[in-house]
Amino acid sequence: MVEATTRDERVSGLIRIGEKELTGENEAEVDAYFAPDFRFHGPDGRELDYQGLKDYFAALRAAFDDLTITRGIIVVEGDHVACQTTIVGTFVREFTHSPVGRLPPNGNRVVFELMNIFRYDTGRLAEEWIQTDNRSVLRQLGAAPRVAMVELATSTPHQLRHAVCELGACLHVELAERFV
Repeated sequence: MVEATTRDERVSGLIRIGEKELTGENEAEVDAYFAPDFRFHGPDGRELDYQGLKDYFAALRAAFDDLTITRGIIVVEGDHVACQTTIVGTFVREFTHSPVGRLPPNGNRVVFELMNIFRYDTGRLAEEWIQTDNRSVLRQLGAAPRVAMVELATSTPHQLRHAVCELGACLHVELAERFV
């Protein structure tokens, strides 16, 4: 069991485990950090167990070179830790776990900005909630056309009219700038 008794121990443990998840180092230590019934709650209702989270990090390691993770502001309150997390890497191989499925590499440096809340139970990580800007990530991954198609396919008639008007205004400005 990983019993974190002080704020500093909990914070340093979280930082250390995040780095080990990203590098794939010392899997036994990482496994021991997580509660057996760990649950991950992500954007758009994405739910994973611990094995699903491990698979996600394996997909990150497979698709990105030069991965780094940093923790920003960290707040500890009882059994909960909230923090900013930034993961950065160079997208050089297929990413199998993007929000829209498999994506081919584009060579871009991609920045994942996350807000995390972690819940501990008897010193082990039991639950995690994250929020992120998937649109920004998808743009960096080169999936913007897919995002636009999904947004158009799920739009109401009012939203479609608005999008067409915005597109018309953008074209008008672009043409005006070319001929001025």
